[in-house]
Amino acid sequence: MPVARAFRWSNLASLAASAALVLGGCMQTTGPVAVMQPRPDLDSMAYGQPYGAPQPVVVANNGGGAIAALSNSFAASPAPVPIGYAAPMAVRNGTSYHLDAGDKLRVVVYGQEGLTNSYSIDAGGSITMPLIGAVPARGRTTAGLAGEIAARLRNGYIREPSVAVEIETYRPFFILGEVLAPGQYPYVPNMTVESAVAIAGGFSPRAKRDLVTITHTENGGAMRAVVPLGTPLSPGDTVFVGERWF
Repeated sequence: MPVARAFRWSNLASLAASAALVLGGCMQTTGPVAVMQPRPDLDSMAYGQPYGAPQPVVVANNGGGAIAALSNSFAASPAPVPIGYAAPMAVRNGTSYHLDAGDKLRVVVYGQEGLTNSYSIDAGGSITMPLIGAVPARGRTTAGLAGEIAARLRNGYIREPSVAVEIETYRPFFILGEVLAPGQYPYVPNMTVESAVAIAGGFSPRAKRDLVTITHTENGGAMRAVVPLGTPLSPGDTVFVGERWF
């Protein structure tokens, strides 16, 4: 009887030692370790804005397999490129405003009723007046155009012409994309992107409502910028309201 009991205790001790060895081996196995990476939100994935979460903790991974390959692919992927936010563009009204096709002008030549009239700048960038014909207006200020008209009238027509030019109607602006009534609208001085959206009937249900793209053309060159809703508009600008992704 004592011999059988001793044999049973010996077997139990052997089983316990074997289990300890197995568990110890499992604890020391260096297999791949899955690391949870912080996932950027959908705005960051769609629009490239940097994700503000803290950097992930790097855990040693000596194994191979699919998890290691996935981790390496995340590590090798380039960082998201942030959107460039343009500073609000200055309103180009008044003496610094540069004329272009579509602007309608009131030209006053004092003492000359036949020359005083309203003139629209044509697609070629000029106005056409009696006596002096086509006068280039694109890219000029109102003061610069008045000086050019006076110089041409002085050349064989009027001895000392006095000329004034003012803007009667600005060229229209355009709004496209996710608004209820996209199209061409008359420009109102000192308007912003937000007021342009209101004129076009407001945002559509799918519109991205925080940022828009403005294309501004001046002197034959175009500038495009992503701007917030409070940005001032200039005559002839094109506003594009994009579609949100979710």
